[in-house]
Amino acid sequence: MNFSEFRLEQLHRVIVTAEQMRSIEQRLFDSGMPVAALMEKVAGRLSDRIANLFPPCKVGILVGSGHNGGDALVVARELHFRGYEVRLCCPFSRFKELTASHLQYAKSLGISCESEIEHLRSSDFLIDGLFGFGLTRSLEDPIDSIVDRINEWNLPIVSLDLPSGLHTDTGYPLGTAIRATHTLCLGLWKLGLLQDQALEFVGQAELIDFDIPLADILAILGDPPQIQRTTANWAMSALPLNRPASTHKYKMGHLLLICGSRRYAGGALLTGLGARSSGVGMLSIAVPESLKPMLSSHLPEALIIGCPETESGAIAQLPDLDLSSFNAIACGPGLTLDAVQIVRQVLESDRSIVLDADGLNALSQFGTVATLQKRQATTILTPHLGEFKRLFPTIEIECRVTAVQQAAKSTGAIVLLKGARIAIASPEGQTRINPNSTPALARGGSGDVLTGLLGGLLAQNLAAQSKIPLLDLTQTAAWWHAEAGILAAQNRTELGVDAHTLTQFLIPIVAAYKKPEF
Repeated sequence: MNFSEFRLEQLHRVIVTAEQMRSIEQRLFDSGMPVAALMEKVAGRLSDRIANLFPPCKVGILVGSGHNGGDALVVARELHFRGYEVRLCCPFSRFKELTASHLQYAKSLGISCESEIEHLRSSDFLIDGLFGFGLTRSLEDPIDSIVDRINEWNLPIVSLDLPSGLHTDTGYPLGTAIRATHTLCLGLWKLGLLQDQALEFVGQAELIDFDIPLADILAILGDPPQIQRTTANWAMSALPLNRPASTHKYKMGHLLLICGSRRYAGGALLTGLGARSSGVGMLSIAVPESLKPMLSSHLPEALIIGCPETESGAIAQLPDLDLSSFNAIACGPGLTLDAVQIVRQVLESDRSIVLDADGLNALSQFGTVATLQKRQATTILTPHLGEFKRLFPTIEIECRVTAVQQAAKSTGAIVLLKGARIAIASPEGQTRINPNSTPALARGGSGDVLTGLLGGLLAQNLAAQSKIPLLDLTQTAAWWHAEAGILAAQNRTELGVDAHTLTQFLIPIVAAYKKPEF
């Protein structure tokens, strides 16, 4: 990997808030970079990308009063020279000085400019340059009406930096927001673009690099930055696939799954299939005795441990198991709350654990923070939003990143909050966001697959005494799981990706990527 490739890899990991982006830009200006020169450079890169997306045609451009509007006007000029029929809508009466100069020049070129939007209606696509990062107030009339009207047209819309009306950090619309089909994020990824609530506004997002020096980025964000975006190279670099020429199954990790009940037998099977795909050396699965034949038939390589059952078909107790003989334990899918004491026993062990589903529901009954603060070994929690609220009822979830950071810090656990954009935090505050997923994963059982996959990676990592940080390992599992869902949807459509099918696409994802060299 040469320096240019390394820089782009590092750049794609960086996520900033509005305040941080403002500070980084100020460093550039303080170092002597003219604002006008930076605007020309940014708009030139934007124009090149837009020209790749759309051939010369009719384009309508929404122009804001600030520097986002200035970027839009330089883009308008460049597209005009490339043969596009450009029309401007400038709904503001006052502009920043540099933006006003570009507007004056655009008019001198004969580019049509009006304050009303109807003359943009016949455009083939629109460019949204109303507001850039840092907007904090709700859109007011007439801008909110303009945004709503444009959204009704269902035209392709390219937003510059982020869709106008979207909060830079939380991703929530400020009253209303542009529903873009493409978002060309400038310089560094903005936190709001990676929040679940932003997805219906962002469309296809991509980063437009304008050569911010890494030194300026790290001077503001720290090294490493606290909030980072998972990349394929990063995820694959932590994947523990390399095996010594001379090894044996126990050196490749021994994972214990505690899952399933008569009512939710599939939870045990799906968790087991996820663990199998991780490559873990030994897999033991503790299930109610009545589930043992089914698990044995589907996972013949696993050691299936039949457990005494309650009347409802849940695990009543674990047999005489030495929990310390396992490298890691994954607990929860399909257990039901009738097995609450089993979860307590696992939490009181000295093993590293992954806790999911009914394991989390049981934990919420014990007192999440107090229980986890007593543990010495690693705990990884993988809640969906409802489970997170039960575990941490006092934590606000306006920003998913802030929420997982607070949860991890208070418990000492690694917390993985599921969703369209998974957010993961360590107790030290380091946070990762997985940028890609698919609605195909919104199916019962897909989370069970992730639990098994993560548990298997954890067991291997501990058995090998690997130096891979557990936060890195957790983001790898999340990325791997999401990419398998994406590949499965490409092959079978979003309707055809049940959780069992998902497990069949885990290994093809690994086979498709070459492990990067850093």
